[in-house]
Amino acid sequence: MATDLEIAHGVTLRPIGEIAARAGIAEAFLEPFGRFKAKIGAGIDATLPAAQGKLVLVSGISPTAAGEGKTTTTIGLGDALNAAGVRTMICLREPSLGPCFGVKGGATGGGRAQVAPMEDINLHFTGDFHAITSANNLLAALLDNHLYWGNALGIDPRRVTWRRCLDVNDRALRQVVASLGDGANGAAREQKFDITVASEVMAVFCLARDLDDLQARLGRMIVASRRDGSGVTAADLKAVGAMTVLLQDAFRPNLVQTLEGSPALVHGGPFANIAHGCNSVMATTLGLRLADVVVTEAGFGADLGGEKFCDIKCPSAGIAPSVSVVVATIRALKMHGGVSKSALATEDAAAVRRGAVNLIRHAENMRGFGLPVVVALNHFTGDTDAEFAAVRDALAPIDVEVIACRHWADGAAGAADLARAVREKLAGGASFRPLYAPALGLADKIRTVAEKIYRAGNVVFDRAAAKKLASYEAAGFGSLPVCMAKTQYSFSADPTLLGAPEDFTLPVRDVRLSAGAGFVVALCGDIMTMPGLPRVPAANSIGLGSGGEVVGLF
Repeated sequence: MATDLEIAHGVTLRPIGEIAARAGIAEAFLEPFGRFKAKIGAGIDATLPAAQGKLVLVSGISPTAAGEGKTTTTIGLGDALNAAGVRTMICLREPSLGPCFGVKGGATGGGRAQVAPMEDINLHFTGDFHAITSANNLLAALLDNHLYWGNALGIDPRRVTWRRCLDVNDRALRQVVASLGDGANGAAREQKFDITVASEVMAVFCLARDLDDLQARLGRMIVASRRDGSGVTAADLKAVGAMTVLLQDAFRPNLVQTLEGSPALVHGGPFANIAHGCNSVMATTLGLRLADVVVTEAGFGADLGGEKFCDIKCPSAGIAPSVSVVVATIRALKMHGGVSKSALATEDAAAVRRGAVNLIRHAENMRGFGLPVVVALNHFTGDTDAEFAAVRDALAPIDVEVIACRHWADGAAGAADLARAVREKLAGGASFRPLYAPALGLADKIRTVAEKIYRAGNVVFDRAAAKKLASYEAAGFGSLPVCMAKTQYSFSADPTLLGAPEDFTLPVRDVRLSAGAGFVVALCGDIMTMPGLPRVPAANSIGLGSGGEVVGLF
């Protein structure tokens, strides 16, 4: 069987100017990066009508080692809608180098449902992540430099909260000591790193509506506190101008294409387990002005990226989805039903029925936001009719349609039934509503997500976390939404609790204020914001072939 990279290399891509013309983007606003990718130039907004497209949100069940395929489904659905004559834009996040070189691999889809050029997008692409990393670390350097040259702002060195970042999984950087040596290096202090996709600069980048909003959000980011507890911001350090200069080109959305020639905006890339997990507002709103339908993906399960899309991105951007597609596979449902990865090839409809409780809960949660739901069941060659019937029967009591999808093998044709179901739901309308009101207290917002989305029976806050929440509210940040950071593998904070656990205790060990992004992060259980590499990293298999082509990337 051909690999995703081999399939991608077997397709002749169209010049990016042709893709732009298909999307309604004038040549004057196209800034090509080579032949097959481009930035959308500033000023295009003034030439377009107000947003009028409808938004389709693709999320999934709790991930497993068997794979689900949200990105593949997003692309396949977009291709199928375009093939059916619906003017459609696909909006995706950019892949992080961490998973590419770690365990997950790339994030450009699979089989016949990919965005391309696959290796470019998965690696350096147009340099957006490098710009975000540089802006983040410039702020860290300016902060340390301010401390070195007299600390006129009265920063308490013990209360520096800003972290450096790097877009590589590197557990050795989770907790280090900086400025060792003589006094010329500054005062030694503890320093921590996040992976770039978890940095607040990434969140600000993705949530900002325009360049002015980007600068305002950057300026509000709190980097440290004074001894009296008052915050010190990036604006106080006069860092915003230089950071914006580094980010201004990256801030323009990236245009690429699917293997079938559909236009796709791939821009921004926060993780959904440790950040808000959605592509940029800039790209989404541009898509809504260019197309009749925008298909976008939220990361990991619907309890993470899907919830954050509805409770963080939508209220911030003033947008609302019209349909939710929840992605699953027979194989993944078997794993949620207790089957080991090594036994997935054996038919087991009973395990599918047991595991379907995870899918049912995600579908019910998306309905709780007032959205009509369609389940996309990615087809694998080993799936049987009895197993598909088990999924269909499990969803029948909640009246959710289950569509078998074969876009991995057949491209748009394999997602035609899914496109038909989505079009029907779009015609029926939605009554979208976030989960909680801004006036609710921060701790109560966390409890609301834990109880209504995860089905936790109790939430326990570490004493320091509770104290921080109270201080954030006292400082005027109580109206912000909460961004839950927890394992993606379970509704709980325990990755071994598969299926649909209930009445568990959710431990909140720490909270962080992201004043520029406009949310409060709640860290649950053992979740880390700087991942580590697995025993055998994917990087070990990546290299150059004899002709200089990339090999081993998947």
